[in-house]
Amino acid sequence: MSDPVPVLAIMGHPNAGKSSVVATLTENDRIQIDKRAGTTTTCTRYPVAIDGERILEFIDTPGFQNPSDILEWFQTHAQQPNLAGAFVAAHEHQPLFAHDCDLLRPVAEGAGIILVVDGSKRIKEKDRVEMELLRLTARPRMAILNNQTNVDRHMGAWRDALNMAFNAVREFNAHRATYDERIRLLGALKTIDQRWEAGLDHTIRSFERDWARRIDQSVESILTLLKKALTLKVERLVRVEEAPSQADIEAIQATLLETFQERLRRLESETQAEIRAHFRHSVWNPPGSVLSRDLFSEEVQQTLGLNRSQLALAGAAAGALTGGVIDLGVGGLSLGTGMLLGAITGGVLGAFGREGLAKIDIERRLGIQRLSMGPVHNPKFPFVLLDRSLLYCARAMNWSHGRQAADESAPNRVPDREPRRRTGFTESLPTTEQKTLARYFAAARRGKEASLEPQCREILAGILHGLSTSAIDARDDL
Repeated sequence: MSDPVPVLAIMGHPNAGKSSVVATLTENDRIQIDKRAGTTTTCTRYPVAIDGERILEFIDTPGFQNPSDILEWFQTHAQQPNLAGAFVAAHEHQPLFAHDCDLLRPVAEGAGIILVVDGSKRIKEKDRVEMELLRLTARPRMAILNNQTNVDRHMGAWRDALNMAFNAVREFNAHRATYDERIRLLGALKTIDQRWEAGLDHTIRSFERDWARRIDQSVESILTLLKKALTLKVERLVRVEEAPSQADIEAIQATLLETFQERLRRLESETQAEIRAHFRHSVWNPPGSVLSRDLFSEEVQQTLGLNRSQLALAGAAAGALTGGVIDLGVGGLSLGTGMLLGAITGGVLGAFGREGLAKIDIERRLGIQRLSMGPVHNPKFPFVLLDRSLLYCARAMNWSHGRQAADESAPNRVPDREPRRRTGFTESLPTTEQKTLARYFAAARRGKEASLEPQCREILAGILHGLSTSAIDARDDL
């Protein structure tokens, strides 16, 4: 017979952050989280399933309505083996205790307890009453200090009081918790009751396997984006009845460039939607950072990708720089005709400096010119696109699902950590890995990347796994 699935009832004062904790631990950003007190009025169950197997269940509960009366009853009937069950049986038909019975029923049925308290506020007598009555239930119990502000003068008093009534006390900010912090919280739950150890070990292993799969899926999405972006071409047919004017030439170039860039933006946007789905974000857009800037903006170009010396080394190893730079430097023309050769300049191609983004090829037959742009020949662009994708993953994988309710304008809220990263991820890679990526990009342009793909997968997976456990998280980036 398999071990029972751990069931945890989330309790606490109205507006202490119970629903945010549930949203974060279940990765469910559709849970209704209201800043108004008392919006949770009934128990709601949130099972957590992986591959169709239910591995954990959380119950979001309403706040106590009559804690002093409950404590008095508990103390009077202390001989009862299941105080919560006895109270529910005695009071479930009394309207005065309807909410309290709803709250205690999961405990009566064997659920463990997670009490969520707001550590930014001082302890009141009602808090001490609730701690004591929960202690008397004799159920496995953990307390979470969910302080979402930088006011910490009451935290010591909370810890002292909670340690007397709970098996474990943890700090956990539901609006800022990363994946690693969520796993460590689940690990700490094992300490509150030895009978839960096997079930929670299975739960944690399931989470870790699922997380590794999500990283693999994200790597696949990023590699697919790079292959599509590096082979992208756009075309336009122009009937030539007479020599085009300079204005005509510039308009054609501008239209091709606009179409080419928009297709690249669309590919990136589609990949970001896949990454959001991998990490179970239904509606989410990362605020701030270079992710909010246009892919072809000067800020993105200067911040992400390899620096010039790294690019030269990596490009030389790939054997792909010389031809591309020469073509771009003369305006990006191949198969050019005298009609247009002197008119198109690298500057018109915009984005990524004098090298431009891609070549324009021109072919004239029977009075029709076929103008095409692509594939991308700029050696820096794929590194920039890769950095943007990795940065998007960094935020998606560690952006708390309970943060949707965070009051970002509150004067005492915990601020995001000051960004430390002033460069992209690829600039920090060993030179050997930069060269491997450059060779992969060069091969992908020709559709010959298969032999290098395993090495690239390993590089990208290593970065993403590191983001799950390091100090670099949803806040600590560009």
